[in-house]
Amino acid sequence: MKAEGKGDMKREHEILIGFLKQKGLKQTDQREKILDIFLSNVKHVSADELHATIRKSDPRIGFSTVYRTLKILTECGLAREVNFGDGRARFERALDKGQHGHLICTNCGKTEEFAIATIEKSIKQISTNVGFRPLGHRLEVYGLCKRCQ
Repeated sequence: MKAEGKGDMKREHEILIGFLKQKGLKQTDQREKILDIFLSNVKHVSADELHATIRKSDPRIGFSTVYRTLKILTECGLAREVNFGDGRARFERALDKGQHGHLICTNCGKTEEFAIATIEKSIKQISTNVGFRPLGHRLEVYGLCKRCQ
């Protein structure tokens, strides 16, 4: 997965700015920097990991600012919180990212994403058959990666 350039992130910045205005929150350089670094990250990242990365370029940005900004990014649809059963919340890009599942190694914690188009069709069919309207779902498969087997 390729990290995006600054120009490619314009839409995400517009979404964040619109959300902040709607909620009566300030648009700050710190939030912009956190968004840029979050969007350039290609893996699932915890608030701690993101904070450590951000502090390299701006040591003034505190953990609570990173955490609150991740929550804002989740609320406005730019981030999705994922939990892999180890008690640590991680965040992934949500915009333009199709439905996918996660393979999670219970030994080393490695995660791999996989497309779930076939499963999506099954969920729609099953839901239609029983008169159910799904609002969302998550698919996480736990096991051992190739290295840990």
